[in-house]
Amino acid sequence: MAEWITVGTADQIAEGEAEAFDVGGVEIAVARSGGTLYGFSDICTHRSCNLANGGEVDGTTIECECHGSVFDMATGDVVEGPATEPIQIYPVSDDGGDLRIEA
Repeated sequence: MAEWITVGTADQIAEGEAEAFDVGGVEIAVARSGGTLYGFSDICTHRSCNLANGGEVDGTTIECECHGSVFDMATGDVVEGPATEPIQIYPVSDDGGDLRIEA
């Protein structure tokens, strides 16, 4: 059963930026866009590059800096290849200033 895990403070995720966290051995990225927090796998499904490190957030998408794959951070779907497999998404919340991920 999934549980909510506090990984930091919500204000450490700046608008238009993403940061990765190790949650029980799983790399999960959290991004903020339009004031909304998005949680998703930090690992691109194309060649296993990190999305938060150098990825470009644009609206609800993030582009992998390695080969340009674009993913929808809300659904995990591939918007543009070369990746063909979606990324896992994770619920995130700002709980009184605490950044929490359900994993």
